[in-house]
Amino acid sequence: MYARGLGGVNVPALRSHNAALVLDLLRTAGEAGISRLELAERTGLTPQAVSKITARLRAEGLAAEAGHRASTGGKPRTVLRLVPSAGYAVGVHLDRDELTTLLTDLAGTVVALRRRPVDLGEGAGPVLDAVTAEVRALLAARAGAGSGAGAEEPVGPGAGSGESVGPGAGSGESVGAGVGEVTGAGSGEATGAGPGESVAAGEVSVAPGESVGPVLGVGVAMPGPLDHRAGVPGRVTGFPAWDGHPVRDELARRLGLPVVLDKDTNAAALGLALHPAAPGSFAYVHLGTGLGAGLVLGGAPLRGDRTGAGEFGHQTVQLDGPPCGCGGRGCLEVLCLAEVVRGELAEAARILGTGAANLVRLLDIDQVLLGGRVVLGAPEVFADGVREVLAGLGLPTPVVVATAPQAVAVGAAWLILAPIFGQ
Repeated sequence: MYARGLGGVNVPALRSHNAALVLDLLRTAGEAGISRLELAERTGLTPQAVSKITARLRAEGLAAEAGHRASTGGKPRTVLRLVPSAGYAVGVHLDRDELTTLLTDLAGTVVALRRRPVDLGEGAGPVLDAVTAEVRALLAARAGAGSGAGAEEPVGPGAGSGESVGPGAGSGESVGAGVGEVTGAGSGEATGAGPGESVAAGEVSVAPGESVGPVLGVGVAMPGPLDHRAGVPGRVTGFPAWDGHPVRDELARRLGLPVVLDKDTNAAALGLALHPAAPGSFAYVHLGTGLGAGLVLGGAPLRGDRTGAGEFGHQTVQLDGPPCGCGGRGCLEVLCLAEVVRGELAEAARILGTGAANLVRLLDIDQVLLGGRVVLGAPEVFADGVREVLAGLGLPTPVVVATAPQAVAVGAAWLILAPIFGQ
């Protein structure tokens, strides 16, 4: 029922480096579109090569005309845009206590969202049962929306647009840094949704003459450490029974779709890095049920040769500190979460700032981006606290809050979409 590829799309064309370059420029251009001449200038391809590629993309339903633009001489230029409805991806955020499942189009815009409680401690069997049921329910709703049923409420205006996360956005305000931000899903606090209840969903928007494309796959993001190449988690802090379970392969078998598994912070960082205004290097620091970081250097996520990069919460910052579930002592995570439990958020922010300063000094990044449910519950406290620590150490790196509560789940969908655009 759900194709493994882009239906009638020429898969070899998608694998072409040049076609991917063009597609990515169409994606970042948005609804305004981009002309063939601009595509040639920005890719370095000849106008003839661009014309062949765009003709093929149009024939395959991936690109369409978006009007005309005045020219400095001669006839007006035809402007092209990406067709978002040409394909969809599922993003799954499997947290320690909550499961978020959403559907995005090719542009990363969220069109449907479901959320329910889950307990990672129940073990892989029951938890993957829940993931399977939620993905199937999401796809069933999408099939109904695509047929014109319109069974669920639309996502609010502007969903998926996100605001700039450029280096200048560090003056104290929180910005919508997450691609695919859902305005109808609240600000990150609990909505009271029961098991399997849809908390925000939207109709699949299709322009005249366009059709609803297939679901390309499922991206799953969960706490690390894990091996994203093998698709298996490691000894998740507090839940060692997940170590080595073939999560990716089991879900692929159950769902009949390609599945990609990655760490929650890596997924979020990927989605944020693909925003057109994203800085070239940043650390996405996620404080929720645990503490971790997604690192982006040179515009690409850094996973490490053994996929272990970004275990931010397990830096030792107190040699004789309290034991941590990872087996160490005095880890940033255990110290920070202890202050959160006590309600000492300012102290938790100071501890978080100490860890962020280590990252800045080690990697010389352009920006520190804060996210996760604990941060979103008190964004100013955490942003101000981290900034104060950095400033006290003479580190001027901007600190910004990613306000999108579904940043991890949207990033999980980008695990499927990014390769289409050569990312």
